[in-house]
Amino acid sequence: MRKFINYLKESYTELTKKVTWPTWTKLQSSAILVLVSTLILAAVVFVMDFAFQHLMEFIYAL
Repeated sequence: MRKFINYLKESYTELTKKVTWPTWTKLQSSAILVLVSTLILAAVVFVMDFAFQHLMEFIYAL
């Protein structure tokens, strides 16, 4: 049990004194970047799925 308590104390110390947290502005810009990247990736997957669906429908119609 002593090791676990020591682990918690060291973790707290590291998170409060040693970790460099991003500023609110940097955090917002990173979140926007992730959101835009996700939307672009979703659009690419949608276009590929749409094209493959129509290609398969064309092949099956032959």
